[in-house]
Amino acid sequence: MTHRPSLAEPAFPDDDGTIDSALADALGDDAEVLAVLGDVRVFVPVVALLGDSPAGTDKNADMAAVLMTGADGRKALLAFSSVATMAAWNPDARPVPVRGRDAARAALDEDASALLLDLGGVGFTVIEATDVQHLAAGHRLVSTDAGPAWLT
Repeated sequence: MTHRPSLAEPAFPDDDGTIDSALADALGDDAEVLAVLGDVRVFVPVVALLGDSPAGTDKNADMAAVLMTGADGRKALLAFSSVATMAAWNPDARPVPVRGRDAARAALDEDASALLLDLGGVGFTVIEATDVQHLAAGHRLVSTDAGPAWLT
């Protein structure tokens, strides 16, 4: 029997890079964004960073997700709702499609305390530390009579 290598199925096989309709409807309402973000596809930008190379050799480059550091020293991971919003921010960045909860997990893995969605765009949303932790854990934000609450 011959074994052939196989590629994993893409997570978003018919993705055209546009904003998920649930996220589009939620933008502008932070609680609604948090309620849908865990399950929708977003894009984490990856950029090339030139590494150190001895003179006369080929350049060395690494790929890295983009983190921003605020004036207070806290770090935040960038994510975008669509390829277009990411390209408006940086046309050279490569889009990596992930679910919102996976972007939150990546932020925590990078010791970031926030997730910045659509930096520089009209739907710019800051997801702070506690909410990042809830998203990363797979919790859902639900509406209650007392207001929004995380369902664990």
